[in-house]
Amino acid sequence: MSFDLKLSVQQDSTNLSPQQKKLNRLIAQIEQQKIQLEIWQQAQAQIQQQAAKSLVPLYNELYEILFGQLEQLWSSLQRDEFSKADLVQLDDKIQHLVSILNNSQVLSELQRAKVSKINEFYQQHAAHTQSKKNKKKQTFERHEPTENDAQDLEDEPLYFDAADDVYDEQQHQLEREQHRLNRQKEKREQAQKMAEQSLRMVYLKIAATIHPDREQDEHIKVEKTEMLQHANAAYEQQDLFYLLKLQIQIEQNRGTSQKGLSAEQVKFYKLALDAQSQKLDDEINEIIDSLVWSENTKIAVKKSKGKLQISDLYKQIDADTSSLKQQVKWEKERLKYMGKLKGLEVLLGNGVL
Repeated sequence: MSFDLKLSVQQDSTNLSPQQKKLNRLIAQIEQQKIQLEIWQQAQAQIQQQAAKSLVPLYNELYEILFGQLEQLWSSLQRDEFSKADLVQLDDKIQHLVSILNNSQVLSELQRAKVSKINEFYQQHAAHTQSKKNKKKQTFERHEPTENDAQDLEDEPLYFDAADDVYDEQQHQLEREQHRLNRQKEKREQAQKMAEQSLRMVYLKIAATIHPDREQDEHIKVEKTEMLQHANAAYEQQDLFYLLKLQIQIEQNRGTSQKGLSAEQVKFYKLALDAQSQKLDDEINEIIDSLVWSENTKIAVKKSKGKLQISDLYKQIDADTSSLKQQVKWEKERLKYMGKLKGLEVLLGNGVL
């Protein structure tokens, strides 16, 4: 909603108190935030459309290739003989592919069912291995270790321990991210609560202050009638910022005899404006988060400290498209090698599975 206050009596800004000047600066800041929000809202659909056009076909192709790799490796694992070291590589690669493809909407229903079946196998295998470890641990606690026990421990695959470490690190990152999201949620809820409490309070105060029926001067009465109509519309639209801006300006223009805003009024308006500013920041960040899909972009967002430009996201789309094309090319080459036992052995031997 646009804002145009037309009270006949205007208070010179030079006579405002430092607190009132701070409120005016906060209002100007929020005006800029509203402009930025509109810009991001307009750009959001265009950026998503460009990303879908450039990246989605490549992701579809990549997922089909990765599923082909999964099929080849799973078949080879059932059919051919491999060394223990190669089996570790195969298991790690298959589980990595499963983690990427599991529940993917890009694959067909039959493909997802096969991925789910392979995933279930590895979950059961991991549970069985952990159960064996627990039994050995209990036995070790009850008896002195023998030479055979030591040999059994040496033969036990170690890659599940590494997987547990990776899981712990991933879990830690997930917990940190969840904590950050919870803090953002709390801030949004506090801002929303403040807005709801302030909206009716500010509106009633405006209505009581500028009600036209109490004005004797016909010219000012017309102005106040128009202002009240704007206030009514703002209240219906739940536009707290408009009402706050209107109320502060009314208070500042009531004449020098009022001595400006009281300390209590300044405190209340600052809290309400801060809540409005936080709400706008959250809305902008939500839009940006919805457009940030790669780790490189996430890093750029953190470094930008709120100064990420729309052009930066278009550049990232181009960079991601180029990177994804290269990845598709590499995965195709891997798939060709995986199709034959000798080719698969070459990949395993060079550690590039």
